Amino acid sequence: MEQPELHEIVNGYKERVRRLALFDPLYELDRKREQDQNHKEIDMKGLGLVTLLFFFEEKLMRQYKAGAAQLAAFLEKVSLSHYRLDRDGYVRLARSIIQTFRPTTGKKRRYPFFNWETGEEDGIDYSILKANSFDVKTNTQYYTLDEDGLELVFATKEFYSEFQLSINQLMLRKQLEKGEFKGALRQINEMRINVESLEERMTRLKHEIQRSIVSEETFERYKQLLEDIYERLKHEDDEFKALRLFVKETRDRLYAGDVQKKEIRTYDLVLTIARELESVHYDHSRLLKQTIDLKNTTLLTAQESLYYTGIQAFNFDQDLAAQIIATPLPLEAMAGVLQPFLKVEENRSWSPLAIFSDQKIMEEREEQENPGFPEADEEGEDQSYRRLLAEKYKELMRLYLVAHEAGQGGKLSLFLDFLEARGASEWYEQRYFYQFWLILHQRSPVRNEDKENEEGKTILDQALALLGNRVMYVREGKGIIKKSKRFAVQELLIELEDETDELS
Repeated sequence: MEQPELHEIVNGYKERVRRLALFDPLYELDRKREQDQNHKEIDMKGLGLVTLLFFFEEKLMRQYKAGAAQLAAFLEKVSLSHYRLDRDGYVRLARSIIQTFRPTTGKKRRYPFFNWETGEEDGIDYSILKANSFDVKTNTQYYTLDEDGLELVFATKEFYSEFQLSINQLMLRKQLEKGEFKGALRQINEMRINVESLEERMTRLKHEIQRSIVSEETFERYKQLLEDIYERLKHEDDEFKALRLFVKETRDRLYAGDVQKKEIRTYDLVLTIARELESVHYDHSRLLKQTIDLKNTTLLTAQESLYYTGIQAFNFDQDLAAQIIATPLPLEAMAGVLQPFLKVEENRSWSPLAIFSDQKIMEEREEQENPGFPEADEEGEDQSYRRLLAEKYKELMRLYLVAHEAGQGGKLSLFLDFLEARGASEWYEQRYFYQFWLILHQRSPVRNEDKENEEGKTILDQALALLGNRVMYVREGKGIIKKSKRFAVQELLIELEDETDELS
């Protein structure tokens, strides 16, 4: 193995040992042999960790007066059901734990070790607790967590396993920004290990889901877990995309800046980083797809199997019929057994408020022997409305002929634009405007016919009289016209031809 590779392996050895040294006070507490009044062994390491959590909570709540007395009271509450000690015994335990985390000399704790990176004896100084304040009146010393103590508390929480990949992504970006390409390549290899570990966890989770869903509550819990995993993987996937873009920009910048191609080794490293990062991103994207499959298939399949398991487990004869026939149940219990299998009770009722609802008023008419389309009853018609409608149709025909002469009569939409340009848009806001064109379309081709004996029988007579010797053709076009908010009509194609030309 080459020397540079050895150096890369042991690089940062002191920092790694420092993280191990933070746990040394807990193991020192574990070596202490303390007993309660019943000669029961006291878990000193556990109480040491509880002490760290106590000072951490005090720091969160901004309570700066936390000393041996306060810690003793807290330990008494925590271990009251496990150990039998008096007040002085808990104070003695509290002082022993505090002195382990912070020696009485006032100096920091020191952890000696052999540094395999430098090949020399080395040591690490660290501080878990530090003095916070001192009460002169009561001669009481108060403590709080130092920076190393905070790091120890965070290290005992399940933080790195969940977010290690995100942390590696941040470190990779920093290394690329500083130009530490060798360290960046090693960081990518660590990310690959993290992705493989995530893949193993996803496989175990899949088997656990298929095996452990036995209730609706368990199903909801796994569903929420998968949603959280998907959100975290999605965030990591976005960060991978940003990193690949950053590496590409770094590669292009190096290639453009090094005209003489002197930094061949550096450029090769960047190419390797880009290739390896793309490979890790591909493996990570498969995890994202696997999570979606777990949500869409495995989870729903487990829920369905839960449902069918309940159906198959229910035996009608044994669980219901035998229960009713073999066991003499009172009437109240019988109703409880049968209730899930009966229909919901329905009662027809009438509310007095119904008299205030809308009433349908219908005339009583004699039933006709041969019912058909109603015929116009001249005596019952409203002659004034017919005359008004005939005048409106006549005016509409006149306006159309004017539009036709102006070259805007080939389509109904052009005629509507013509009316809008003349400020006569109120015409196509009325219902009779559309009825007029629908009637013409039904009767197309439309001619003016002299009806001496039937004058006034139709309301179109006055409008058709304006056509003279011309014939109007109205055909369906393509599209829907929506000039009005209330009405819409299909496009109509309109043509006017002289009847004499048609006959010739």
